[in-house]
Amino acid sequence: MELGINRRTQYPIMGEFILRPTKNGNIPTFLKWAGGKTQLLSQYSKLFPQDFDRYIEPFLGGGAIFFYIKKNFNPGEIILADINKDLINCFKIVQNDAEKLISQLKKHKKKHSAEYYCKHRNFIQKDISDIGKAAWFIYYNKTCWNGLYRVNSNGAFNVPISDKIKNNGIFNEKVLREASAMLQGVKLKVQSFEKVTNIARRDDFVYLDPPYYPVSKTSSFTNYTKDSFSDEDQRKLSKLYKKLDRKGCLLMLSNSDHPFIKNLYDGYRIEKVGARRMINCDAEKRGTVKEITVLNY
Repeated sequence: MELGINRRTQYPIMGEFILRPTKNGNIPTFLKWAGGKTQLLSQYSKLFPQDFDRYIEPFLGGGAIFFYIKKNFNPGEIILADINKDLINCFKIVQNDAEKLISQLKKHKKKHSAEYYCKHRNFIQKDISDIGKAAWFIYYNKTCWNGLYRVNSNGAFNVPISDKIKNNGIFNEKVLREASAMLQGVKLKVQSFEKVTNIARRDDFVYLDPPYYPVSKTSSFTNYTKDSFSDEDQRKLSKLYKKLDRKGCLLMLSNSDHPFIKNLYDGYRIEKVGARRMINCDAEKRGTVKEITVLNY
């Protein structure tokens, strides 16, 4: 597939924020996220396709890639999805009710303590408003250990509190407002990755960032939802990748540098990147690790 050069020169004004290309990855991510991609943007920027009008991301996570794509490419249509309904709710509230969300977060910031954290940790199961859930989501994301989102078999959030977060690190009003501006016009969906085949078209850029395949027993530590991402899910994803390839989509996938994963994408272009990861049960195994990106262009 022949790729052209992005010749867009106009960037829209959204509120007080002018969206322009950025080289340093300075983007308004308002969540910490295990496996987040902010630190990889300088490496990924050399791998992104340069000309596309539609961007789809079925595993949203913290949204670092979306924000970078929005600032640097400003595609005509953006569709973001994730199976985590509380994550998508949070993004929708940032998109549509940022000021009310900020008001709620100020209350959490004022009351933050270990006692407050433990008392309300079952926020996912509370019968509260969408704005209330989004505020709790950000509060716990910023005050829990390493921004890890993990639930037990009952779907309850069960991550311990971080001992490094102070009240002033819980949220940033400017970042939330800029994120809200950049989310205007973006479609947000709660859905599993398999459904991307129903909406993807030829020449769409689809970025796939699934839960990574564990490279060791100690790295398999999370349940993103109450149903973990299994070997069979990885196989289903590779079949979906090949189906989207046949459709003519531009595809980029991130995962662990592991033989199991590389075998699933044999025949495609595979590039290695280095990321500093701090989440591992064994402290000696934290640090820079190799990851792969799989490209069909």
